[in-house]
Amino acid sequence: MQESAISNSHTVNMKDRESLCITGVSDVLGFDEQTVNVETPMGNLIVKGDSLHISKLSLESSEVVVDGRINSLQYLGDTKQKGFVSKLFR
Repeated sequence: MQESAISNSHTVNMKDRESLCITGVSDVLGFDEQTVNVETPMGNLIVKGDSLHISKLSLESSEVVVDGRINSLQYLGDTKQKGFVSKLFR
């Protein structure tokens, strides 16, 4: 039970718009110098900026560190699973 709580845990910690530590990452979907796309329990997180690079990647500890000039963070997708009753009353 504690394992599922850890896998659903997710944090984003940014320092001076130059270093971003993301935990709870299950996959890196793509990256280049302007965009880093990671999968988290809260949805896909898109990091945009300039001269971005991944300085640490550990899927075992679910952690990614991105360095560079960070301009924006955006979550895509709704990770909340809707139940049968809520689908009926849309």
